Amino acid sequence: MGRGNLGGGFALLILVVSSIYQAAAIFHPISDSHRSAALDLFTPVHHGSFSSSLEEAYEALRTFEILGIIENKPDVGAATCHTVSETFRSTSSTSKDLYHASKVNSILKCDVDSKVFEGVVSRLQAAVSDAGSLLDFYYSIGSLVLIKDRTSKEDLHLVDAEGVFHSIKALSQSDGRWRYSSNNPESSTSAAGFALEALAGVVSLASSEIDQSMIGTTKSDILKLFDSIEKYDDGAFYFDEKVVDASDHQGPLSTTSSVVRGVMAFAAVASGSLNLPGDKILGLAKFFLGIGIPGDAKDFFNQVNSLACLESNRVSVPLILSLPATVLSLTKKTPLEVRVNTVLGSNAPPLSVNLVRASNSGSKGASIIENQELKFDPENAVYILDVLPKGVDVGKYVFVFEVVLHDSELKKVYVTGGQTQVPIFVTGVIKIDNAEVAVLDSDLGNIEIQKKLDLAGENAVSLSANHLEKLRLSFQLTTPLGHAFKPHQAILKLIHETKVEHIFMVGSSGKQFEIVLDFLGLIEKFFYFSGKYDMQLIVGDAVMENSFLQALGNVELDLPEPPEKAPRPPLPVDPYSRYGPKAEISHIFRSPEKRPAKELSLAFLGLTFLPFIGFLVGLLRLGANLKNFPTSAVPATFAILFQLGIAAVLLLYALFWLKLDLFTTLRTLGFLGAFLMFVGHRTLSHLAATSAKLKSA
Repeated sequence: MGRGNLGGGFALLILVVSSIYQAAAIFHPISDSHRSAALDLFTPVHHGSFSSSLEEAYEALRTFEILGIIENKPDVGAATCHTVSETFRSTSSTSKDLYHASKVNSILKCDVDSKVFEGVVSRLQAAVSDAGSLLDFYYSIGSLVLIKDRTSKEDLHLVDAEGVFHSIKALSQSDGRWRYSSNNPESSTSAAGFALEALAGVVSLASSEIDQSMIGTTKSDILKLFDSIEKYDDGAFYFDEKVVDASDHQGPLSTTSSVVRGVMAFAAVASGSLNLPGDKILGLAKFFLGIGIPGDAKDFFNQVNSLACLESNRVSVPLILSLPATVLSLTKKTPLEVRVNTVLGSNAPPLSVNLVRASNSGSKGASIIENQELKFDPENAVYILDVLPKGVDVGKYVFVFEVVLHDSELKKVYVTGGQTQVPIFVTGVIKIDNAEVAVLDSDLGNIEIQKKLDLAGENAVSLSANHLEKLRLSFQLTTPLGHAFKPHQAILKLIHETKVEHIFMVGSSGKQFEIVLDFLGLIEKFFYFSGKYDMQLIVGDAVMENSFLQALGNVELDLPEPPEKAPRPPLPVDPYSRYGPKAEISHIFRSPEKRPAKELSLAFLGLTFLPFIGFLVGLLRLGANLKNFPTSAVPATFAILFQLGIAAVLLLYALFWLKLDLFTTLRTLGFLGAFLMFVGHRTLSHLAATSAKLKSA
């Protein structure tokens, strides 16, 4: 068979490596993969525009603008601008419609008449005055800010900016969250983002400076909001809703995006700084980058737009340390490369990257590298460690990096996050020596047959043994530096000519690997099958570049005849029958029971009417008649209602036997009883009065 690719035996190896990479997340800035995904996610679908919704059109255009591919966008300007103009001119457009139209117009720069803007501004000013909820303020104020930026109207101001600021601030809660309206007691983290963005718009539209005490109170609210931020084990921070109603749950991505937009918008217009912890700002960036590439257009926009806010904010601009490759080959002498960029992939300011220490993750010994500065390659914008120290052998290491800004003033602008731990795999070619296979005498262990093996080449040894003998396989594994190497997998597989497989783990002691198969104790495991067994050796590890599945040859076994009750091998399972489509299930219904004759059924039906007939006969015997039934309108109405009430009680009684429970029946009977008492009393009073008149006459 020779050497081959690793098959199913290495599935465990792949899982182990995958879990190691996931345990220590490595964050990468926005790349060309995001740009390709954006062109796939945002495609025109409606008459030359991205969507019939201006909100979705803005999300597509804004995403292209942030990623720097706005020139590659499909030609949707004419159709989208037509929708924008129609929205501005329509008197039925809501504040939300005008907001999204203004958003699209801020990117496409549509040709809209200035008189149209004047009419829109008047409507939005009125909407601010009449606003009854947070979103009413958000959309109307946001639209005014966008129109002011688009038209450069310096005289566009809110009439009572401080009053509007106070109205929005009145919806805030003690924990930094906001309510959507005064009628809704439920607090929301997402609402906090909308509120902060609206307050930032109020500050921008104010004709004079807003009271600084109100600005300071809002800053305190932001700090309280950040006290409730949540954290993942990989250092990512995020916000999430804390509502009971699942229908209102926005999800961490949408909620965090709302808060980031609001906080950064308010920080851009408020005087002074917010004094937010830099590690939380960096953690928010890690949260958005850790998502990867979302498959949903809305999520993709929230991710990219939030990262753009973090890239250009006044609080702290996060810098991301990433590695193009976390696997270094001793054979190829792969250099260690480190990149430091902003979240959108822009170049970082002048800085140094220091390798603080590097140590083997499997040992608690001293560091193999300490305090070494990486060389900067300005052409490729990477920091490089050309050659690993001589003491670095194959294995898994933990490298600790530190980013140091050259200008101390830049520390007020950028946040690096201190030291960053990154798992690094150092791979190499493992040396294989003294490989041999032998047949031993069962009693004294003397070697009867011995064959040398070349585990780096082809092998076709042929051995024979009986149940009184043993098979021994041994070899040595050493690293490039001559140390003992213990791979993740060392497996000997024996395959009978009937395709029955037997797997054995090869044990080790230092550099020496050895396994001895005592066939006398394996007779039942081999199901008493004599004949030819192919031998395969599997040795593999994540850091072993020459992992292999090697055919060694075969051994002819002569085992005794099986007894009557000897175990049999399991039947081979066809993968198609196990994992393929299952046969359709056909339901077999129980055959109907034999029914009685039709005449007997009719006779039984007649018997069920006997009680009713008896009831009518009883009424006739008692002298019941309709002669005294009231003839006047009002008494007759009460009498009819009384009879209907009696019928309703009888119907309720029937429903109780069929479907209603006792409590429902009693509750309904209580209402019917009160009703019957009222109409029955009126009916009996009328009959008594009529009878008294007849007697007096």
